[in-house]
Amino acid sequence: MCGIAGLIHKNKKGADVGSQMSSMLQALKHRGPDSTGFAVYSDGQKDNHYVVRLKVAEQADLEKGFDIHQIVKDRTEAAKGRLEQSGAKIVAEENPTEYAGRYTINYDGDMKVLADYLEDLEGVEVLSIGRSLELIKDLGDAEVVSETYGLKSFKGTHAIGHTRMATESDVDIRSAHPYWAYPFSDISVVHNGQLTNYWTNRRDLERRGHRFSSNCDSELIAVYLADRIEKGDDLESAMKSSVEYLDGVFTYIVATKDMLGMAKDTMAAKPMVLFESDDLIAMASEEISIRQIFDHDVDTFDPYDGEVKVWKN
Repeated sequence: MCGIAGLIHKNKKGADVGSQMSSMLQALKHRGPDSTGFAVYSDGQKDNHYVVRLKVAEQADLEKGFDIHQIVKDRTEAAKGRLEQSGAKIVAEENPTEYAGRYTINYDGDMKVLADYLEDLEGVEVLSIGRSLELIKDLGDAEVVSETYGLKSFKGTHAIGHTRMATESDVDIRSAHPYWAYPFSDISVVHNGQLTNYWTNRRDLERRGHRFSSNCDSELIAVYLADRIEKGDDLESAMKSSVEYLDGVFTYIVATKDMLGMAKDTMAAKPMVLFESDDLIAMASEEISIRQIFDHDVDTFDPYDGEVKVWKN
């Protein structure tokens, strides 16, 4: 079933997007109790500065005894070493959990080379690299994940999020949403639905050099949009072509460094509710999620089948 949500503030920086998205996703907990994920966007790092979010183990791994804790520690040190060996300078470091790291780096090299170099390490997964984007996902409901990673204090411009009910892949962080559109620094996607042409299209994209980090069909959307943008499409054009390219039932939300978009399949089988004003756009699988960020009644509407909409902050 799953639940998805997104919001974007127009012409405003430093909004409480972390707190707002936490409230919106907690209201969708009943749609997906297995994991929760956030893609939050700040006002942006200065030139050549990026935030790297990565994990070095799954939450369940830590229950396997003392040895795994030493392995996790060793992987963390190895990942930091790889960052420095790649030419990146670590200017700030946080470890919200034993298995998750956040590094602000100064780097002027190739993004794909950096990500590949990190993921050559056993057990290391790059969740995101971005000037604006930070991608956080873990097991548990929105309240638990938000508190663990300090998201309620996050200030920025826009955010998307996901509550997951696992149906075809494992209950783990790797299979949780959102997905970063590797290797583009600030593109992320959340999705509710099922894609029936996942494996065929995944193999085609892999043959052309794209990488997948999971076996979740939703990741196909992120990689496809990155592929279209790499070929010169703007976000809206890439999304419109995706409605024909993707087979199955789907509603998805995509974010870039300064834009938010949503798309529905031509059957409109998966729900989406929108609120739109001069200052704020909010969307979610259910209206109750949108109402969490207001202290008064608001009017919402449903997008049409096959509709694509894009907003800029």
